[in-house]
Amino acid sequence: MPSDRDETDLPEQMQVRLDKRGRLLSEGREPYPVAVPRTHSLVEVREKWGHLEAGQETSEIVGVTGRIVFLRNTGRLCFATLQEGLSQEHSGMRLQVMISLAEVGEAELEAWKADVDLGDYVFVEGRVISSKRGELSVLAGRWRLASKALRPMPTLHKELSDEVRVRQRHADLIVREAARDMVRTRAVITRSVRETLHREGYVEVETPVLQLVHGGANARPFRTHLNAFDIDMTLRIALELFLKRAVVGGAERVYELGRIFRNEGIDATHSAEFTMLEVYQAWGDQRSIAKLVQKIIVDVADLLGSRQLDTGVGTIDLDGAWQWLGVYPGLSAHLGEEITPETTAEHLRKIAERHGVAAERGWTAEKLILRLFGDLVEPTLISPTFVCDYPPLAQPLARPHRDVPNLIEAWDLIIGGLERGTGFSELIDPVIQRERLTAQSLDAAAGDEEAMQLDEDFLAALELGAPPMGGLGLGIDRLVMLFTNAGIRETILFPLLKPAR
Repeated sequence: MPSDRDETDLPEQMQVRLDKRGRLLSEGREPYPVAVPRTHSLVEVREKWGHLEAGQETSEIVGVTGRIVFLRNTGRLCFATLQEGLSQEHSGMRLQVMISLAEVGEAELEAWKADVDLGDYVFVEGRVISSKRGELSVLAGRWRLASKALRPMPTLHKELSDEVRVRQRHADLIVREAARDMVRTRAVITRSVRETLHREGYVEVETPVLQLVHGGANARPFRTHLNAFDIDMTLRIALELFLKRAVVGGAERVYELGRIFRNEGIDATHSAEFTMLEVYQAWGDQRSIAKLVQKIIVDVADLLGSRQLDTGVGTIDLDGAWQWLGVYPGLSAHLGEEITPETTAEHLRKIAERHGVAAERGWTAEKLILRLFGDLVEPTLISPTFVCDYPPLAQPLARPHRDVPNLIEAWDLIIGGLERGTGFSELIDPVIQRERLTAQSLDAAAGDEEAMQLDEDFLAALELGAPPMGGLGLGIDRLVMLFTNAGIRETILFPLLKPAR
């Protein structure tokens, strides 16, 4: 498809680079070759010859590649620093190359000066040496352009604004090591999660992203239309219902690491699309799932090197027992008065007004309890805390508490004042489940866009018989935030942003 860009209006530096590209093509030199004969990565060169002392030379010939992030063309000897992309082992490696008149000849030296710009990818073949100043280098015997950059890259020593970092993550990754570190750290964390679950005997599966009925959480879905069947569908808001159907079918320990989509607010801790881990354990309950999530998080900490996390709200110690706190006792202690499931909505509304907590007029006592606890108590919970014994409204898919009436067996894990995950003893009674989903569907029909819908296929699966089970939902983005002390836009490689004007 032809471009409609008016190249006469391009910035001068881009026009200069486009002209160079055109000149190279007219001279029969390819600015974008299919391949170059690389023999060593920059990491391998440093590992093998990093011991060289200042002024020491070798006869070893290597072919290296990289993006030029520093360039100095002076007389008969030119210097450039090549940068290699991140990998599992490192966040990017740099190495100096030297283009000398004595080694490459006048024509190639002048071509280097005329053709090469900051940001270009180049191939350099030559001897490995250590410069007079002790800088490990490749002294070129020949070189070749590997990819011509048409747009100038950001200045290495000028910090990008936060907005530019997330809108141009590709540029951020080039110039900022911390951005590359974040990519590696997230990869380490997700690998650790998978390895822990593998050791515990769990099977990873994939479930549909496009769904006929949205369920598994109270959230507003994204809606779309499937032309092939001429039916309306939604993007999934949770992984839960299909995973439970897998347990019904005999996958007794199952999990999915998947993308979730919720058409809700976007801020420092929320994204419209995010990555969720959901785990289901047959013959488990909220306590066994709590032990599992503690193991998952501690294993991540051990892989990253420390169980003590330095965060913006203080040091968090992941060692030892993690406390359990009931919703009603926790709220009572914070308010200095006893709050129970029998406390009226009217009284709770007065408490909300007194403490500046936003609450709508028609909210029930359960909904007010959840809002009061979330706004007043959760931010104060810095050490790992399982907030438990919720009212049923909190988790319509959790089973009634085995010992305490009017509560459910569910918890939210709060670390550093922020919810990181949730777990519960799963409701497997299809009659009660139908009652709860029916109530949710009535709320949806009345205009509650976050209420779940009645999912007959899910209920039919439960009616076949499901074993007692525990379930876990753990936000991967928030897990990365915990270990990096970064906002959610930093932890997601390409976060969804409002279009720039």
